[in-house]
Amino acid sequence: MDTMAVEQNGINAVPEGERHGRPRDLFWPWAGSNLSLFGVAFGVYIVGLGLGVIPAIVTGALGYALSFLLVGLVAVGGSRSGVPTMTLGRAPFGYQGNKLPTIFSYVSNVGWEIVLVTLAAQAGAAILARLTPGVPATTATAGCFAVAALVVIAVGVYGHAMIMVVQRYLTYAFVVLTVVYLILMAPRLGGSLASTAGPGEWVGAVIFAMTLLGLGWVNCGADYSRYLPSASSGRSVALWTTLGGALPPMVLLVFGVLLAGGDPKLAEAAGADPVTALAGALPTWFLVPYLLTAIGGFLAGAILDIYSSGLSMLALGVPIRRHYAVLIDGLLMVLGGYYLLFVSTSFLATFQAFLAIVGVVMAAWAAIFLVDMWRLRAGGRAYDEGLLRAGAPAVNWPGVVSLVVASFVGLGLITSADENIARVVGFLMSEELRGGTFGSANIGVVIALVLAGLLYFAISAVQGRRAR
Repeated sequence: MDTMAVEQNGINAVPEGERHGRPRDLFWPWAGSNLSLFGVAFGVYIVGLGLGVIPAIVTGALGYALSFLLVGLVAVGGSRSGVPTMTLGRAPFGYQGNKLPTIFSYVSNVGWEIVLVTLAAQAGAAILARLTPGVPATTATAGCFAVAALVVIAVGVYGHAMIMVVQRYLTYAFVVLTVVYLILMAPRLGGSLASTAGPGEWVGAVIFAMTLLGLGWVNCGADYSRYLPSASSGRSVALWTTLGGALPPMVLLVFGVLLAGGDPKLAEAAGADPVTALAGALPTWFLVPYLLTAIGGFLAGAILDIYSSGLSMLALGVPIRRHYAVLIDGLLMVLGGYYLLFVSTSFLATFQAFLAIVGVVMAAWAAIFLVDMWRLRAGGRAYDEGLLRAGAPAVNWPGVVSLVVASFVGLGLITSADENIARVVGFLMSEELRGGTFGSANIGVVIALVLAGLLYFAISAVQGRRAR
């Protein structure tokens, strides 16, 4: 495909004649979007649960692998049908019922666009402060923000072909620069980290790692596989998606854990502001490559988000072309980023806590989607286009009821450090449970995942027997 031509397909099924590539091509977009230096902070966060070096690495890696396996399984539906993720959701939820999870998907994507572009701007400003100390901080931040937003919007407008090429070369560059960076920081690493965690914290660490990574991407899995030929191996699609999304951040996870073991003060600073803290320990000659690595990692994730958010907008029934949807999302991203950078002093923490709520809903959505695809659609081979178009059944009640019930239960079994968000979650737990190991494990995410799948399977089976 011509990478310089604006993609014309929206949420329609990609014609077989336009489909190309191999499942291993999926490694690149997912690897590039998850090689952010935020991955170092994730390792620090997991250690903060009281885990030692080995437990933190094991639980974090397990959470990464399990969560991105869900993304890989969702991606199989894209290669089989040629349709993006949230449009496929019309099958288990109905044409109108699908709008409920699609709104959450849209908010999640746009929210992460804002967060990632904001982090890219802050990263650029922090490095420029050392390279050109005479430039005012506001000017540096505004300049970096403008460049970051323009790059994300431009690549998102061009669409799938451009994204696949850009993410491949970004991944090449990130791997080289990250290796150099890890070598320079190696003297600060260590393994002397005592573990005070019990089984509850181990479980909590796995769930936490799942919410940090794959559960934030399940609503995008089919968006990047739908251009593959329909005969592509489902196992290969799932495998390469999982490897691309989970392996690169595992390297950064290990680094973050070892940093906490070797230099606790730097690790603590990195947990709050990874880009600025880690830059302070680097020689000046490596600051420009480091800047490119930091900004590029954030932008790679934002590019995937803005493309998928545009598709989610179309799945909501907004009657515009895909590239215009990306422009609207880009405008929201700019407005939100401006607020975070130049107006708010505390909104970011609150917003990230809100994204945890979205994560519970999307975990429930993923279970329903996968049960529907593998149990009722023969692994995605039996999608009926009539189910995905306007005029299809308005609401598939088994899907909607399962989503609402599982999300309610899941939200009642998680906690939040944000005092405002804490008022609307954890309502199914006592004060003792909220303050103990059960509360810190945020088991509600997994319960929502399992409960939604079981409910949907059971209600659909009963409904099918009655229909027969």
